[in-house]
Amino acid sequence: MKNTICIVLLLSFALTGFGQNADQLLLKNFRPVSVYAIPVTIPAKAKFPVIDMHSHPYAQSAAELDSWVKAMDQMGISKTIIHTMSTGSRFDSLVDAYGKYPGRFELWCGFDYTGYDKPGFGQAAVTELERCFKKGAKGVGELGDKGAGEIYSKPVPGYGMHLDDARMKPLLQKCAELHMPVNVHIAEPYWMYLPADSTNDGLMNASTWKVDVKPGMLNHAELMKSLENAIRENPKTLFIACHFANCEYNLSIAGQLLDTYSNFYLDISARYAETATIPRQMVKFYTQYQERLLYGTDMGMGVPMYQITFRVLETLDEHFYETVTFNYHWAMNGFGLSDTILKKLYMKNALKIRKYENER
Repeated sequence: MKNTICIVLLLSFALTGFGQNADQLLLKNFRPVSVYAIPVTIPAKAKFPVIDMHSHPYAQSAAELDSWVKAMDQMGISKTIIHTMSTGSRFDSLVDAYGKYPGRFELWCGFDYTGYDKPGFGQAAVTELERCFKKGAKGVGELGDKGAGEIYSKPVPGYGMHLDDARMKPLLQKCAELHMPVNVHIAEPYWMYLPADSTNDGLMNASTWKVDVKPGMLNHAELMKSLENAIRENPKTLFIACHFANCEYNLSIAGQLLDTYSNFYLDISARYAETATIPRQMVKFYTQYQERLLYGTDMGMGVPMYQITFRVLETLDEHFYETVTFNYHWAMNGFGLSDTILKKLYMKNALKIRKYENER
C-alpha cells in the first residue's frame, strides 16, 4: 500500500512538476500516442512502381543525390519530377547536376518574369522558356500564387501576376505548343485563412503558417477562380494543381473543375496528413477521379517520408500519428486503395502526362 501511494505521488509530481497536466500543457508539446491494439503496417516499399510527380532539388551535393537514388530504389520510385521553379543559369546547373542519373529525374523550369512590369513584356520570357525546353525542361513548375501573384519562379517573382493575367497568356500558350504541363500551387490549406484561436482545426500549425489576406491580394475563392479562368482560357495547356488544389477541406471545389475541364489534373503531394483524417471521403474521391490524380511527395527525400505516404494510401491502419513528418494533433487513417487505383495513381496517370509531353 505504501509503495502504491509513493508511485501515485511520484506520478502526480511528474505530471504537475513538468507542466504535463491539462491546464499547463502547451499545444506545441501535445504528442498523443495511440492506445489501440490494432494493426500497424509500415510498407517496405510501394506496392507498384511509382513516378513521383512532385519534388524539388533537395539534394545539395553529389553524395546527397546518391543517397536519394538509393532511397528511391529501396522504396520503388522509378522516377522523380523535380520542380526547379528556375530559369537561366540556375536551371542549367540543376540539369547538369541531376543529369548524373539519366532517366531517374526529370526537371521542370519556372517562368522568367524579368521586366514583367514594363511595356513589351512577353517575348523574352517566351524565348527563355523555349531555351529551358531545349536544355531539357519537360514541364513548368511549380508556379505559386497565395494571393499576391506568382512568387515561386526564380530569379524574378511575378508579384501581382495571377494565373489568368493577360501577361501570362503567351507563356501558357507556348507551354501548350511545346506540350509542357504546368504545375500550379494555388492558395493554401483553409485553416491558414482562419483565426489562430481555439476553434482552428489546424492550430498546431496555424500560428506559424498563416495567410493574411491584405488589400490587393486574392482570397481562397478568388484564387480558385483565377485558376479556373486560366484552365478555361487555355484549353490546350495541361494544368496540374498540386496539393489537391488546396481544396481538401471541400473536395467538391476540385471535383467541379475535374468534371468540367479535361486539361486539368491534381497531384496529391504534401497533403497526406490533411486528408488521412477523412478516409471514407477520400476513398470516394480517389475512386471517382482515379484517372486524374497523380502521386507526389514534396516532403524531402528520406525513406520514412515515402513510407508514410504508402501507409496512408495502401493500408487500412487506423488512428495513427506522425509527428516527425507532420505537426498536427489529429490521428490519421489509411485509405486501403484498390490495386487498380494505386496503379493509376502511381504510374499510369503519369504516363498519360508523358504521352501528352511526347506528342510534339
